[in-house]
Amino acid sequence: MTPTIERIEVSLFTTVARTAVDPHGHRHPSPAHEVQEALLTVTDTDGATGRVLVQPDHLRSAVLDRHIRPALTGQDPLERERLWTSLARRQRGAHGGLTDRALGFVDLALWDLAGHRTGLPVWKLLGGARSSAPAYASTMCGDTTPGGLATPADFAAFAVQLVEQGYRAIKLHTWMPPVPGAPSVALDIAACTAVREAVGPDIDLMLDANHWYSRTEALRLGRALQELDYYWFEEPMEEASISSYRWLADQLDIPVIGPETAWGKNFTRAEWVTSGACDILRTGATDVGGITPAVRTLHLAEAFNMDCEVHGNGSGNLALLGAGTNGRWYERGLLHPQFDFDEVPPHLNSVIDAIDADGVVRFPLRPGLGDDLDLDHIKSHTVRTL
Repeated sequence: MTPTIERIEVSLFTTVARTAVDPHGHRHPSPAHEVQEALLTVTDTDGATGRVLVQPDHLRSAVLDRHIRPALTGQDPLERERLWTSLARRQRGAHGGLTDRALGFVDLALWDLAGHRTGLPVWKLLGGARSSAPAYASTMCGDTTPGGLATPADFAAFAVQLVEQGYRAIKLHTWMPPVPGAPSVALDIAACTAVREAVGPDIDLMLDANHWYSRTEALRLGRALQELDYYWFEEPMEEASISSYRWLADQLDIPVIGPETAWGKNFTRAEWVTSGACDILRTGATDVGGITPAVRTLHLAEAFNMDCEVHGNGSGNLALLGAGTNGRWYERGLLHPQFDFDEVPPHLNSVIDAIDADGVVRFPLRPGLGDDLDLDHIKSHTVRTL
């Protein structure tokens, strides 16, 4: 008899974090403090499990009971395309309660379960186009912290450190609210100039700018990046305005990449391509509703002879890079001179994306997504199970 999905649960547990989010959603270093994380577990009738770390606010009890369990319970967990479509169609009547992130978490758990059922890492299930990828260093946003990322000189000094660690590409996130005086095109240009002068011409550089510049501000900044030979220009304006990005891409030689946060899964990405709003397409397991639609986006871009870069880090996005070769890098971060990104948190036994001396990340060989979870810690620190 074909195994079917029997149990879906979310365990809320405590762990330790050394970063915190400011009122505008940007992450910065902080003293160690206790936080609550969550683990989604999908179990089939044979006892095989799929697990993924999730954001608990996207998988509340109401979401699980009204949408996730009705769509998945009693179903074959290997029929991921059908199950994803069933969930995606429930979004219309959910009136915003069932997010793309929630779809993504469930899809990741099903891929992890498939990996454990077959004994294979997910990147091989996705085709095994490659077994490693070069990483680019993705910085945290600018701040006001002495010795942090408070000045253009701070960004330059940190960029030199990152090159010494093996990175051959760096993406800057410059100053954004609530930092006083942010955003500032002039300050962004100063930071980008300082970094280029510090690392020289052989390191690929990218900028993820303030997301609400006007057209004229974005054009001024983009032209400055062209002169500095930056590799791409990312999200300088509200992404709901596709025409604004087409206007910008038409006037710049530097590749414009997107979209990142625009809702609509792979369907929105198709509109960006056919509208000429970007030169490099963007996808990600948590951006478009899971690995399943992200793979569609990769192949969509390939059909138009476009690169498609994977946004964000983590096991799902690392696995996604195994589905094709038109995404050049793995995004590693967010990084900061006062934060040890490689320090292992209590709920993990090891990090999944360690880099070698050449700045390359090797894909995990463990079955499933490959997260090295400390299940004993999670169990002993669980405060509630949904």
